[in-house]
Amino acid sequence: MSMFGGTINNLENALGYSSAKNKAISNNIANIDTPNYKAKDVAFNDVLKHNLSTLEAKRTHEKHFTFNNGDSGFRTINKNSTGYNHNGNNVDVDKEMADLAKNQIYYQSLVDRINGKFGSLQKVIRGGN
Repeated sequence: MSMFGGTINNLENALGYSSAKNKAISNNIANIDTPNYKAKDVAFNDVLKHNLSTLEAKRTHEKHFTFNNGDSGFRTINKNSTGYNHNGNNVDVDKEMADLAKNQIYYQSLVDRINGKFGSLQKVIRGGN
């Protein structure tokens, strides 16, 4: 029996996604002047769409959704469809900085949520005090 019903595992996966996205953004910013460098991104929705066709689950009722707790990971992809600079580099620093700020807010919200879960557990262990 899972103590939090899989919430901690889902939050852990989301933190991993956010960390990988932050790494991709940092690499893009670091290589802004590198000739022929192609910006990278972390794709989650593409992996989800691909895996939706293969999902299976044990259902106890015909109206339950089918799903799978398998690998719901993400992957880093190259953005090859755009050309931004004359040297073949396609990093847009304004977009990268906006994505970085958005990702930091997302990461902080996940950390706050997981801290809340562990705070609740700590309160229960202390007997409500």
